[in-house]
Amino acid sequence: MKFETLQKDMIAAMKARDKARKESISALVSAIKKVAIDEGCRDNITDELADRVILKELKSVKEQLDTCPASRQDLIDEYQARYDVFNEYAPKLMSAEEVEAFITSKFADVIASKNKGMIMKNVMPELKGKADGGVINQIVSKLCN
Repeated sequence: MKFETLQKDMIAAMKARDKARKESISALVSAIKKVAIDEGCRDNITDELADRVILKELKSVKEQLDTCPASRQDLIDEYQARYDVFNEYAPKLMSAEEVEAFITSKFADVIASKNKGMIMKNVMPELKGKADGGVINQIVSKLCN
């Protein structure tokens, strides 16, 4: 996700007076800027950094949505709206079938060892930000059996 696209969409939401959308996008922009400053690349925000932060924020708002009490419909609506906006900007993650095909084709020699820790150590850097960690873990467990 281009950081500039986020900023333009935030301005468009401001002009359209769409408060919920503007606040959601603003939260993403702020989180990305914070991570960029922490990593020392404030002036050069990469797409990879933006995608990583968006996925982290998406996961965070999903947890908020899941743990919110059912009696607080106002919070549920707010979290759901934020989740929907974040989801628009989140990068497309690989499916379980794509992950399995990638692992079996690229790491066939490591899979032969049946050592789950070694497989995960080799696979995770390659798939970080491209696939969900839980899905990767399930596939690796299945391949080790």
